[in-house]
Amino acid sequence: MRTLRDLFAVRTRELPSPLSPGSPAVEAAALSVHLGQRQVLDSVDLTAHAGEVVALVGPNGAGKSTLLAALAADLPAGSGEVRIGGRPAAEWSAPDLALRRSVLPQSAALSFPFPVEDVVRMGRAPWSGTEREDEDDAAVAAAMAATEVTRFAARPFEALSGGEKARVALARVLAQRAPLVLLDEPTAALDLRHQELVLRICRERAAAGDAVVVVLHDLGLAAAYADRAAVLHAGRIAELGPPEQVFSGGLLGEVYRQPVEVFPHPRTGTPLVVPVRDRP
Repeated sequence: MRTLRDLFAVRTRELPSPLSPGSPAVEAAALSVHLGQRQVLDSVDLTAHAGEVVALVGPNGAGKSTLLAALAADLPAGSGEVRIGGRPAAEWSAPDLALRRSVLPQSAALSFPFPVEDVVRMGRAPWSGTEREDEDDAAVAAAMAATEVTRFAARPFEALSGGEKARVALARVLAQRAPLVLLDEPTAALDLRHQELVLRICRERAAAGDAVVVVLHDLGLAAAYADRAAVLHAGRIAELGPPEQVFSGGLLGEVYRQPVEVFPHPRTGTPLVVPVRDRP
């Protein structure tokens, strides 16, 4: 007969080991996903490695958010496979998966007026009962400092502006300290300064050995901060590689159905993407 102690005991879990530089953190092989009767992803192959930032770019409806959700194992594959940490994603339990990947969705809604610090601390829940729960306070403080939300730690989350909520949601993801970071449009509600801040954080996480996959609409940010960019078009990857190689006027003009010019930044050489506009 099971005792109360047995019922409330924390199950021993296999904690993730640090990823070796360049090793695959997440892999999609021949991945297809259907939402209802519509095929949203069609035979996608993508690997994100430890130490790199991969940007998913493309027009609305191209499948970027669906691909991110499938990489997170939040959406099941219709066919093909997603592997996280070298193992099929479906083989991980939800608690074990939460130790290995953190996810920032597009929206950050809460039904209760939690203080900001409590929202960030939610990111530490996967580590409860493990030997690393002693890191909770330091992880929360570091995440809040990195995203510049420390000064309103005691404010109710619902009292924040849209951009402030977005940064708190990112802090929660950072506090989780998973080796795979998946971010869906993290800059959408942010001003210029904080857009740059978020992408610098992505680069810092990659430099620390994590793999970062981020959905972006701003091609300039993708070009400046991503090691590789996957250009999605109609549920497929039209091109994958370093932005300076894949961001061409011909490809982007076709994918976005908008003529663009691509030229190097005069100081850094980073590709700049500008829509072709007629003079007024």
